Amino acid sequence: MGWKVITPPTEPVTLADARLHLRVTDTAEDTLISALITAAREYCEHYLQRAVGAQTLELALDEFPEGAIELPMGPVASITSIKYIDENQAEQTLSGSAYTLDDYSEKSWAIPAYDTEWPETLEAANVVKVRYVAGSTPSAVIAAMKLIIGHLYENREQSIVGVSITELPLGVKALLDTKRIWSL
Repeated sequence: MGWKVITPPTEPVTLADARLHLRVTDTAEDTLISALITAAREYCEHYLQRAVGAQTLELALDEFPEGAIELPMGPVASITSIKYIDENQAEQTLSGSAYTLDDYSEKSWAIPAYDTEWPETLEAANVVKVRYVAGSTPSAVIAAMKLIIGHLYENREQSIVGVSITELPLGVKALLDTKRIWSL
């Protein structure tokens, strides 16, 4: 089982917004700033275990589970398709009426429609592929991204504050914790 990005998001913090936040008017460092924007988004996604910005993802499974399919990196806006390789080695696409999206909890799920079951698949790796659109951009994440961008721009390596090394400003995790999914 694994997932990958099919269509990456448009960066939620624009180059113009980042330059304004950094108080940079010169375009000479636009390449660096653009890279920092992407790095900040990727950090937020890793920390939150959520997609930041609308993007198309694909989950691959070795078979259909007994019940619902948990869709990682939500929040999920829609399911684009569910495809699978049947026992005759032919690719099939499930009808949209064969499943539904449960997006009412912190985690999103693809659920078989009422009175239906997932079909049988070929016994092989990655025979079930669920493609979906996920991601959001809460204002707390935008603020955290700007803090990260500012920190990385000013400190091209770890910075020393007093006698301790600071990797990121304290406010970053405080902002992201408001949107993080906490496991029990």
